[in-house]
Amino acid sequence: MKKSALKIVLALICLVSISCDAQKQQDRITVKGTQFFKGDKPYSYIGTNYWYGSLLASKKVGDRKRLLRELDLMQKNGIDNLRILVGGDGGKYDYTVRPALQYEQGKYDQDLLDGLDFLITEMGKRNMYAVLFLTNNWEWSGGMSQYLEWNGKGAIPVPAIPPNTWPQFMDYTQQFYSCEPCMKGLENHVKFIMTRTNPYSKKKYSEDNTIMAWQVGNEPRLFTVENEEKFTIWLNNIVNLMDSLDKNHLISTGSEGLNSSNDKIEIFERTHKNPNIDYLTMHIWPKNWNWFKADNAQATIPTTIENAGKYIDAHVKVATNLQRPIIIEEFGLPRENENLNAGASSIYRDQFYSYIFGRVAESVANKGVLQAANFWGFGGEGKAVTADGKWNPGDPLTTDPPQEPQGLNSVFSTDKSTLEIVKKYNMELKK
Repeated sequence: MKKSALKIVLALICLVSISCDAQKQQDRITVKGTQFFKGDKPYSYIGTNYWYGSLLASKKVGDRKRLLRELDLMQKNGIDNLRILVGGDGGKYDYTVRPALQYEQGKYDQDLLDGLDFLITEMGKRNMYAVLFLTNNWEWSGGMSQYLEWNGKGAIPVPAIPPNTWPQFMDYTQQFYSCEPCMKGLENHVKFIMTRTNPYSKKKYSEDNTIMAWQVGNEPRLFTVENEEKFTIWLNNIVNLMDSLDKNHLISTGSEGLNSSNDKIEIFERTHKNPNIDYLTMHIWPKNWNWFKADNAQATIPTTIENAGKYIDAHVKVATNLQRPIIIEEFGLPRENENLNAGASSIYRDQFYSYIFGRVAESVANKGVLQAANFWGFGGEGKAVTADGKWNPGDPLTTDPPQEPQGLNSVFSTDKSTLEIVKKYNMELKK
């Protein structure tokens, strides 16, 4: 090849490379100051929790046709951000996610890994973004308690199985931050997932812009004030590990906020000072916190909204102090009279959602730190099979985890009034 021709070829390769790099930057979600950006444009959203997405994408236990229909419907309603569980751990107990991705420590179900790959690929085709959480404070997907059992701390006291209680479970799980092999086991899991290459897209996870963020876990918490130092050391170590493995994606903790911090907002702030934590999160659960009473809904919805406002304000102040964006990434409310069925009245849920979405829209318009929300959650075509909503392996998946009545907080595909509100605010945010 003549030198002149070689120069032309090299120049074309260079142009293609530059174009590809520019495209990567254009699609990637980043943080600048207290705002999210998609490329060089501000990015804010009303997304959802879709924790079971990779299970639904499984060839063996899922339903890929349903998955694709649900992704299309979410896209139609402006939903482009999904918070997803990477996979469950253990999977041997009732009221837990089954089958589990990590069925023994360090051993993985290849079909469920394939499901995660497929889900991320299909989301990428639709210009959707994933927030992937890597573990769980709660027993419903194994998480920290499962690492404790794997490493000799005895059987998990699953709260939903009599005669176990929540205090027993809390006492058990708070041992995690003192269990070196448990923390090492989680670190190995983080390395295994974050360094994976997707065989469908041929992309390394660390280079796939479909992933907006890696999240340490679902609602990691101190449990006791005395645990703050151990918790903070662990949190910083795992966050720093994640940052070392992937410089292209954002990192968050998955904290509830105040409720994960022994009800002390200053603890929430102290434990989130690590500059490798790119944005903050908060969760709001009015029914669980006794703000909202389904049997007295009309009287308690005003208090619910008032309390939610105060909760948001406290966390916005922390985010402002730390100069990070913040997301309300979990919040839910049952339908009228806690009806589990799609199409039942969601009048109070819609009021609550409208308030949350309105707070996000107002903040974004004023360039505030509150930048987005992920409602809990999208149940798609799922449904409650039993009268009490109990989930059994093989039943349709919903966004309600196995220990909760199926349909309790799910927004189903046929919940038109709620989806209309979601679409309305997404259109407003994307103007």
